[in-house]
Amino acid sequence: MHDLLSYAVLGLVQGLTEFLPVSSSGHLVLAHELLGVTELGLSVDAVLQLATALAIIVYFWKDLLRFLYAVLNRLTGRPYNEDDLRLAISLIVGTIPALILGLLLEDLMETTFRDPSLVAYALIAGSAVILGAELISKRYKEQKQLSGMSLSKGFMIGIFQSLALIPGMSRSGMTISGGLFLGLSREAAARFGFLLAVPIIAGSGLKKLLELGVGGELTMLGAQLLLGSVISFVSGLAAIHFLLIFLRTQPLYAFIVYRLLLAGAILFFL
Repeated sequence: MHDLLSYAVLGLVQGLTEFLPVSSSGHLVLAHELLGVTELGLSVDAVLQLATALAIIVYFWKDLLRFLYAVLNRLTGRPYNEDDLRLAISLIVGTIPALILGLLLEDLMETTFRDPSLVAYALIAGSAVILGAELISKRYKEQKQLSGMSLSKGFMIGIFQSLALIPGMSRSGMTISGGLFLGLSREAAARFGFLLAVPIIAGSGLKKLLELGVGGELTMLGAQLLLGSVISFVSGLAAIHFLLIFLRTQPLYAFIVYRLLLAGAILFFL
């Protein structure tokens, strides 16, 4: 029962914090420490990440299907929607920075970057980025929607996403900040950031499982992982829906306060 509860908590933490701008990787590092679930920690995280990647695909399936149609129609010479094609290519271009840096920093991500103290400092640094983005966004007289996305903006937001390779920075926090710096509305920035996360989250999760080769050991945790994955998927859907509605009218200041309080607690207690 204790194991089931621990994995349920891990699933809830992953599902909620993957999409809220508070850092899922940072929270998972802390959750593993507090719950004592250290065995196969990286593999468990990878499985839970795949569940949240599925949540994005399910939530945005209509958008993803439109982008796919636009690309296929362009390749086959049939009529296509230019905005959809540009967004699709922007997502591909935006994936490049995190892909390259992820490969270069892989060893650090598995060792040094999992230090709770580093998570705390990253939470503080990420808060400064989010605050700066909120202040800069106010200078734009008119905030753009995704129809105004360009390839260069997609690449720049991808650079911000790569900052989230450090646990504590937050993928959603950095991509939303990148969008705000470039003049996107909060909701548009969040939508693009969520879509941009699919290949990175799914790819890193699958890569980690294949590299560790722990299929048999993970099978022994079947019930625990299934429960954690279902909770991660459902809570991920809820977090996406909540944040998109929240950002229509509210800035990110509440999340900044939470991040700073959490960082202080980590430095004080751990």
